Amino acid sequence: MILFFSPKNDSDPQRLSEALSARFQQAVFIERRQEVSKDFVCDVWKTDRTLPREELVYLRQELQRFRKLDLIQISSFLNNGALFCFDMDSTLIREEVIDELARYAGVYEEVAHVTKEAMEGNLNFQEALQKRCSYLKDLPVSVFDELYFKLHPNHGVPELFRGLKKKNAKTAVFSGGFTDILERFKQEYSIDEVRANYLDRAGDKLLGTVSGTVVDKNIKRDSLLELQSRFQMTKENIVAVGDGANDQLMLEASGIGIGFHAKEGLKSNISNWIDFASMDVLLYLFDE
Repeated sequence: MILFFSPKNDSDPQRLSEALSARFQQAVFIERRQEVSKDFVCDVWKTDRTLPREELVYLRQELQRFRKLDLIQISSFLNNGALFCFDMDSTLIREEVIDELARYAGVYEEVAHVTKEAMEGNLNFQEALQKRCSYLKDLPVSVFDELYFKLHPNHGVPELFRGLKKKNAKTAVFSGGFTDILERFKQEYSIDEVRANYLDRAGDKLLGTVSGTVVDKNIKRDSLLELQSRFQMTKENIVAVGDGANDQLMLEASGIGIGFHAKEGLKSNISNWIDFASMDVLLYLFDE
């Protein structure tokens, strides 16, 4: 089936039904779901057919000619007690934490250069992380207290976590960022599990190095599989959400993998993503 997300003030299920009927040369009936998002509605086409990625991309492009509309294809709705695994930076929050730390340290341009090297394939994730962290040497550990309150959750994130709690869903965040931020986020939103990188320190100063297991694309996937086993979840009841290429393996290991404000490097390899809707539309994935 396919879920369509539209702004409450710009939704037209009749026009959507007509567009789908014309495209597929058959009568397509749309059902409006009970509202769970404060700003977006959800219409469902309960079709038995599974559309290939190319058709979903084309359909998305055609429908977006008329309005800001997102779509996600799923095989079935979730049951209560699902597992949701998220990336952190640019997914749950708008910022990239390492960039914000670099601004504090006055080394933003240097860190951005390393990021560019990594994106061009000249450094792998671990090399790039270690090199960027080296520029953070001597920052006071107290910087995290100040920085955390300047981070902005993406639209719908607080509402999503409140809704997931009511659904008895398990939640996890796997981040290439840092434990100092993730532990605060875990406490604020009652997250069950977090995985992130540990910045070494001596006294009240950062040493510019990272120790322990680096959370990269493989660790994100392995962490999801570990929690699937621990919580005894079926794959169909696991959702993974991220924005970058290093989230792809995690999305592939889930039953429903979703790009959120995703970069092209991820979009080109997945079928489901959200460009416009708020994060709380993920509550529509549950059976009513």
